[in-house]
Amino acid sequence: MFGLMKLSATYSQLLDNKRQSWIDYDRGISIILVTYRHAYEMLLNAGLNFDRFPMIGYMNVFLFGFRMPLFFITSGIFLSSSLEKKGLKSYNFSRFQNILYPMLVWGILQIGLQVAFSGYTSFSHQSLDFLWLIVDPRRTGQFWYLHTLFFVGMMYAVLKTKFRFSTGMQVAVGMAMYGCLALIRKNGIYLGFLMDILQYYVFFALGDLVSNTIRKKENTRYFASFVLFFFLLPVFLLVQYNFAAINIQQGSNYFIEHKLPLLFVVVALVGCALSINISFLLGKFNLLGYLRIIGFHSIHIYCMQIILMAATRKLLAIIGAPVQWVFVLLIIAGLMLPILFYNLFMKMNCWWLFSPMKTRSANSKIRP
Repeated sequence: MFGLMKLSATYSQLLDNKRQSWIDYDRGISIILVTYRHAYEMLLNAGLNFDRFPMIGYMNVFLFGFRMPLFFITSGIFLSSSLEKKGLKSYNFSRFQNILYPMLVWGILQIGLQVAFSGYTSFSHQSLDFLWLIVDPRRTGQFWYLHTLFFVGMMYAVLKTKFRFSTGMQVAVGMAMYGCLALIRKNGIYLGFLMDILQYYVFFALGDLVSNTIRKKENTRYFASFVLFFFLLPVFLLVQYNFAAINIQQGSNYFIEHKLPLLFVVVALVGCALSINISFLLGKFNLLGYLRIIGFHSIHIYCMQIILMAATRKLLAIIGAPVQWVFVLLIIAGLMLPILFYNLFMKMNCWWLFSPMKTRSANSKIRP
């Protein structure tokens, strides 16, 4: 705990009044939900039995529907301001530097370790998986998100600047892409990484659509409202309860996402709205400062956590820790260890693990 307190003191930029605190809280919520699923899936693939702890499995389904759309919506919120500040060329390069580059570095490291230790882990990987990291990153694990985020942002920026697409037109493009995806899935067609671009473009566009409203300081009181919270909470619980019930009945976490795409949009938007509302409330009262640090480091956590969680799981298996404690400790390790290792790497001048160029403030540059 002392180490984390000391660590938090190094992030003075988090206290900068010019930085909107809600975005760090929101990313913190998102990456915790992602970590929960990664821990559950890792232990399930390793053959651990959750029958005595059914709530762990239930919450994995209950919280499944909105966490990834949330990442894309929040990224889209800052698209226009970034383009105005940097221009198209610098914007696309910064996305390569801050998103695609660390994905490639840590994707190669993760796959390399999984190939090297394939006989000792629950993962089965081959050298061909290095190619899948680019062509179809879903096959390699979690890196599909960074791959999709990079290409969605780049495509959106080109349409916005070169072809003068308005935000409304971008939303229409996203809806058309989402509709095409539904038809593609209905006909049993699979198009690799294009599937995720077709699915998440609309959420990125919606983020840009609400960006002016959500980033105005005078509107903070509306988003940081307990009235909004108590309105959204029962709606969220009802929607997520039915989402979980249908998916569990059908035996697939992806049933609604793949078979009922319009319902998936409702689930995603309600969950995103509540998460953003909670993030504004936390920022208003300056609560849970460690959640801000976790959100600030979301991309570092995303890149490193599978490697570090796998090592932690092996260690806990040797010790013989109970299942419920293994699950909790895996989540803690998946969130805390990447932050500690990132800072260690920065002290060792290993900035090249996260960026092709050394920056004056690596902490503030590298993030989704």
